[in-house]
Amino acid sequence: MLIHRLYLKVGDVVRHINYSSWGDGEVIEEKHSTLPGGLCLVRVLFEDGIDRTFINDFNNESCCYYAGLRLI
Repeated sequence: MLIHRLYLKVGDVVRHINYSSWGDGEVIEEKHSTLPGGLCLVRVLFEDGIDRTFINDFNNESCCYYAGLRLI
């Protein structure tokens, strides 16, 4: 059984280290797959008005932390 190590939760405020033009973002939704090997995702609404979706699992090399999202 794969155990997910989650980074963000609803209500967290983040900033992307490479895209300062997005502004700060707030996590507005978490989604967890019920399938083995499925993804954990978060939706983040940024100050530029666009919501973006990121993988939210430290065990995944594409986790939002490794992609540049940082808690503020």
